[in-house]
This record gives sequence, structure tokens and C-alpha cells, in this order.
Amino acid sequence: QFPFGRRLPCDIYWHGVSFHENDIFSGQVNKFPGMTEVVRKITLSRAVRTMQDLFPLEYNFYPRSWILPEEFPLFVAEVRMMKDSDPSWKPTFIVKPDGGCQGDGIYLIKDPSDIRLTGSIQSRPAVVQEYICKPLLVDKLKFDIRLYVLLKSLEPLEIYIAKDGLSRFCTEPYQEPTLKNLHQVFMHLTNYSLNVHSGNFIHSDNVNTGSKRTFSSILCRLSSQGADVKKLWSDIISLVIKTIIALTPELKVYYQSDIPAGKPGPTCFQILGFDILLMKNLKPMLLEVNANPSMRIEHEQELSPGVFENVPSPVDEEVKVAVIRDTLRLVDPQKKKR
Repeated sequence: QFPFGRRLPCDIYWHGVSFHENDIFSGQVNKFPGMTEVVRKITLSRAVRTMQDLFPLEYNFYPRSWILPEEFPLFVAEVRMMKDSDPSWKPTFIVKPDGGCQGDGIYLIKDPSDIRLTGSIQSRPAVVQEYICKPLLVDKLKFDIRLYVLLKSLEPLEIYIAKDGLSRFCTEPYQEPTLKNLHQVFMHLTNYSLNVHSGNFIHSDNVNTGSKRTFSSILCRLSSQGADVKKLWSDIISLVIKTIIALTPELKVYYQSDIPAGKPGPTCFQILGFDILLMKNLKPMLLEVNANPSMRIEHEQELSPGVFENVPSPVDEEVKVAVIRDTLRLVDPQKKKR
């Protein structure tokens, strides 16, 4: 680690959070300029919705969404219109703060009037989305998938998707949202950072059980039940590629302003965390994209009040070590010389 920078040039610079050094003239950096801004919830929503307007059938993997506060009147009007045309429609919506992470500030509502407009939404913009009420359940629990995607270059566009990911489980059996259970985060929200505090969270030493498992173990299970796992993978790959295509124009603007063509500068690559939810019919839906997915391979265990120790997590290790190893192999600067 070089907390105060480094004078000698490196082949690969591995930054913690974002691309921030102006004196790197060669080598490769593991962050793209502007990526953190481009995958924020509002920017991502805007980019995908632009593509939905142009290619509605190709971009039907992202829930209907509105940006608050600016689209609040539109949100109210559209919901009212949809309810009038179909009185049996009983939707649920999920409100996500733009800059929030790890489940912070997310809540569910049944009606636009339930949005907490008091001051906070003005100072804290958010995205409100139609909540997916019929997710695929495993062991009666809702779960999402964290997939790791390597954006190796923008020009030419080069994307690699890791063959395995993490399945992160809720810790209470799922029921469709009602006014009574809307606030039960351990039932509705799959965020690891929330569920790890549930009394039902299971830290497993096995990749097939517990509250965090490998995605491959879920695929095995689905395959044994007769599901078309090949089609599921091809749908996921298509979702990833189309999402990155939607983000590319803005990423290029940031890239060209930080690393102008023709001047010496580094090239960039980045590992992204795609959070995907499977619907009951096995259709993958994009929840969000994370610019800095956690690469920790251990979890904290509280031995006694306030005393923690780090315990290895076999599931994280199995998936993340492979992601970093293969990323380094793919961007290996020595390869050209051999």
C-alpha cells in the first residue's frame, strides 16, 4: 500500500474507491474516471430509461422507475392512471436514496402519498421503482445475485462476466407485501449489510447453505428441478451487456476529459458488481450496479460486546479470489511480451 502516492511507475494501479491521481502517465488503473457517478441510482435510471424509450423490448429488465423529487407529480399521475385503467392492480413501490448504499434509507410504500417528502427528499434525491412482488424463492426466502463484471476497455468495448457470483438471502420467509409487513426489512430487502444483523442470519462454512451462497449452487438446484439454466445465463449476459451499453456514452465523456486522446495516460479497467433479482418465471431484473463491490473474504464475528474478530468466509473466498485472479490475468501487461 502507498497511502501517499508512489513515484516509480507501476504496471497496475489498484485504487480503493475512485480514479483520482493526475500523475499516472502509463500502466493500467482499476477504476474508470466518473464510474462512481455514472452508476448512482438516478444516473443509472436515466441512462436505462433513455434506452427503454428507444428499445422498449430490449430494455424490459429494469423496473418502472421515477426520479424524485422532480418527477413526483408524474409518478402520482401515472400511478393514478394505471389504477383507473386496472382497478385490480395493487402495486408496491420501493424508494431508494440516490447516494445510499448497503440498504441505507430504503423503504417500501403502497401509494405515492406515503413518500416521506418532509425535507429529506428535497435534500436527498431518490429513485422510486415498482417493487417486484413475485421473486423466485429458494427455501421460501427471497434472494438476489451479485455478479462480478469486468469492464476491460471502452474502446473497443470489452466486457467479461465472472462464471460464479454470490446469492444473498433474506432471513425471514417471504410474503407478498401488505400494509402490515411493508416495514419487515429482513423479508423484503436482500442487502447483506442489513440481514447480517438478523438473528436468523446463517454464516455457513459451505457454499450451498446459509444466508450467502454461490450462484452456481442455486443454478445446480434450479437445473435439477428442470429449469433452463442455459437460457437464464444467456438472459443475464444480455442484461449486463445492454446495461453497460446504456452507460457507455456518459463514461466516454468522463474518460475523454480525464485522459484526452493523444496524450500519455493510463488505460483503465474496473470490476463492477451487478445486483440482479430473478422473478418467479426466471426472468432476471436489474436492481443496481455497484462501482466498488466489496472484495472482503471474511466477516466480523462479535465474540463479546464490542469485541470482534475476522472469520474467513468460504463463499466469499471461492468467488472473489477467482474474480481478482482472472481480472489480473486478463489485464496482465506481461502477456504482450511473452
